[in-house]
Amino acid sequence: MSGSKTNAMKRKAVLEAVRAMAPAQDFVWDGSDEDDRPATAAELAAGVEASRRKRGRPAGSGTKEQVAIRIDHDILEAFRSGGPGWQTRMNDALREWVKTHPAP
Repeated sequence: MSGSKTNAMKRKAVLEAVRAMAPAQDFVWDGSDEDDRPATAAELAAGVEASRRKRGRPAGSGTKEQVAIRIDHDILEAFRSGGPGWQTRMNDALREWVKTHPAP
């Protein structure tokens, strides 16, 4: 199954739920309890928009390229021992090396 039918059904259910939450025409909010306040049109629209968000990994910046490279174990461990962000630190170290060693 491609999932489009399921997604369409979910959107329809969300829209029906939002419409069901819409306040009755004769309801007047007295301002005493914020929990009883009817949702504004903007809040209702935000709820519908949130249901349309795409799932999955966000798109990358487009400036990096994924490659397979073999690194000595001790070098890799030295970068990994610094915790999260080791790949960025490795990238920065390589960038520094490139700046100090111009290509022939």
